[in-house]
Amino acid sequence: MGSVRARLCGMMFLQYFVWGAWGVSLGGYMGSTLRFTGAQIGSVYSTTAIAAMISPLFMGYVADRLFATESLLAALHLAGAVLLYFAATSSEFTQLYPVMIVYALCYMPTLALTNSISFANIADAEKEFPLIRVFGTVGWIVAGLIVGFVLEGTSNTPIFLAAGASFFLGIYCLLLPHTPPRPASISASAGDRSGILTLLADPSFVVFVVASFLICIPLAFYYNLANVFLTQIDAPRPTALQTLGQISEVFFMAAMPWFILRLGVKKMLAVGMLAWVLRYILFGTLALPLIVIGLILHGICYDFFFVASQIYVDNKADESQRARAQSFIALVTLGLGMFVGAYVSGAVYDRYPPRIQVAATTAAGTVTRTPLPDWDRVVKEPLSSEATLTKESLVESFVDEATGLTIPGTELAAALYAVDHTGDGRVSREEWRVAQRHDWFYIWLWPALMAAATLVFFWFGFRDAPSARQTEAMAAEAPLGAGPGAEPQVG
Repeated sequence: MGSVRARLCGMMFLQYFVWGAWGVSLGGYMGSTLRFTGAQIGSVYSTTAIAAMISPLFMGYVADRLFATESLLAALHLAGAVLLYFAATSSEFTQLYPVMIVYALCYMPTLALTNSISFANIADAEKEFPLIRVFGTVGWIVAGLIVGFVLEGTSNTPIFLAAGASFFLGIYCLLLPHTPPRPASISASAGDRSGILTLLADPSFVVFVVASFLICIPLAFYYNLANVFLTQIDAPRPTALQTLGQISEVFFMAAMPWFILRLGVKKMLAVGMLAWVLRYILFGTLALPLIVIGLILHGICYDFFFVASQIYVDNKADESQRARAQSFIALVTLGLGMFVGAYVSGAVYDRYPPRIQVAATTAAGTVTRTPLPDWDRVVKEPLSSEATLTKESLVESFVDEATGLTIPGTELAAALYAVDHTGDGRVSREEWRVAQRHDWFYIWLWPALMAAATLVFFWFGFRDAPSARQTEAMAAEAPLGAGPGAEPQVG
């Protein structure tokens, strides 16, 4: 049995290593290197949400009735390796977007399949599965550290790393315990659907569902734009820095049983929402120490909301409803919520472009406005933060190889005057980089307000009785003088 658990731990490590290798750094690569718009970045990230909505319609039947789980996992990850290779070699949105849609349709079902194969091959899910699942978080952290400290986070090398890891995982899956398809269930699906409708007849459950959908819209801002943000403000090793969130997630995951017994579901969910508000406020300060605190808040943001949500749904639904109830919440959050959030975050990102932009000409002769080109490409050589750019160093025209745009020297000179606050005709690299930034204060203000509004809606609309375990815990901790009429204070 120990060998089985070890193989399952290795599977989880690789499963989330693949996602962590490309998922965090892709935003910075698209924004800084490929110069995609916010709408294009949001579209690419929305592919996982699209897959989360579509794949349950067919993948559950395929896994349950047709193929052994380990074989299906192997096929999906091997196909994913090929698709990630094509994604790494795609520099145009019209190439990358369809590739990522197909890749997401291959990858997203494997999240449920890895859970399924784990549950099928362990004796005590409550005791053994958390230890297996935490290896997935460790895999994400290791991937982020490799990308942040070894690879160039704003290049396509992390996607190649993910492709190689996906290929290795595909082969590794063939070594997993054989888990054959299950026989056709005799339970009536109509009964399951009526069970979901029964849950939705509870007003508090409806409030919970709506709040879960709404909170995933500001949630998408973090996943889509955090790496772009950290790259633009020149934070040290952005991808590695973001692993602080996963490290805190491990800590808070371990402390979840203590919190859930003492706070209850309502307060847990509310604290999770409040953490998102605070995180985006800290990001909006643009002060690196406060941004780091915002990254560390990820453990509260994610665990207090999503883990508490899963526990709430598990307690709310009876045994015949639980699988479909959890799938329904996943559809609402990872599917609909993240899909809407991807496009909203992209639209907000485009709404607050850099303050200084220059006129440029496309290859087709169309004039457009674009942010300042990268400093190093303008001066034709790498420069330190102390180096300066003078009017004399500008050329008559400049072709930005990253975008194919031709920028007149007069436009660059005008930009230099706008950036040069001292009027000496010299602009440091730091000043130039600040001028390239989007208006991040307002970009982060929007998800902070969305999360705050969702918190208010949830707090006043949601009612939930304490669980039996929570009541017992609070009774055990009650003062000796507390009489039987004393009511526990719960959220």
